[in-house]
Amino acid sequence: MRRRDFITLIGGAAAAWPLAARAQQRVFPVIGLLSSRSPAVDMPLIAVIRQALNETGLVEGQNVTLDYRWAEGQYDRLAGLAADLVRQQVAVIVTIGGDTSALAAKAATTTIPIVFATGTDPIRSGLVTSLSRPGGNITGVGSFLVEMEPKRLELLRELRPHATTTAVLVNPENIPRAEIQLNDIQTAARSVGQEINILNASTIRDIDAAFAKLVQMRADALLVATDAFFFTRTAQLVVLAARHAIPTLYSRREFAVAGGLMSYAATINDILRLLGVYAGRILKGEKPGDLPVQRSTRFELVINLSTARAFGIEIPPMLLARADEVIE
Repeated sequence: MRRRDFITLIGGAAAAWPLAARAQQRVFPVIGLLSSRSPAVDMPLIAVIRQALNETGLVEGQNVTLDYRWAEGQYDRLAGLAADLVRQQVAVIVTIGGDTSALAAKAATTTIPIVFATGTDPIRSGLVTSLSRPGGNITGVGSFLVEMEPKRLELLRELRPHATTTAVLVNPENIPRAEIQLNDIQTAARSVGQEINILNASTIRDIDAAFAKLVQMRADALLVATDAFFFTRTAQLVVLAARHAIPTLYSRREFAVAGGLMSYAATINDILRLLGVYAGRILKGEKPGDLPVQRSTRFELVINLSTARAFGIEIPPMLLARADEVIE
């Protein structure tokens, strides 16, 4: 072979290598993961989804790719992030961080399969019209956390039976969840003749301002409503509640682990595992509309006794006996 021909051959092969590599990457199906939260908050949760995918024979980097989009608590970014995943022509979109993420994905495509996790009733929030046969391109898991707000209010009354000033912190930007939450909470409060104070927060400054109002009104107890943005502000909420010694009930176990007084929530790992399993089944050929929307059935009451002692609060024995986990 002549030297010139050899150089031409090598040069052409080198130029083709990146194209071949890109072509090889495109062979893997891509799962787009859309979250209203941040990587720092969600990465431990996504590890559970990855494990579930592994159980279906799908391993990230080997035969499937995950493409992430984070709204960082800014719900108005979700529509654009969902549209971007659609433009990338991902094979499946998995949504976490509440119904805001799921609704954004649903609005962005009617063809790409969607697997959602939502804290509300999926029918009530408009995600599906049937749990048993959702139809179309969407299915997922409903933990019905929002519908549990009256139960949380009941637990808070049990914790502070003589409370005269109870407040609820909600995110008004979380539509339609905030409307559902307020309606359910107010209905539950009226049924027992309880008066509650509604405080709104959708930014870091709003949370600081809300606690200033709590101090001003001398609140006896606080319920932090289920919301993805509040989950991203776990440390801020727990620190402020401790600083002002306000007994607070949260919607995720992570709050109690971080030093919050009490939480009542669905078992999140069960929900995340179902997301991974459903995504895997869809990639193997099943239709999302034929997969029933699963309902979370396990809920955990977690009480932080160390925080209770710091607040000078004695947990009622009956309440303590029902706790699934007690943090000393």
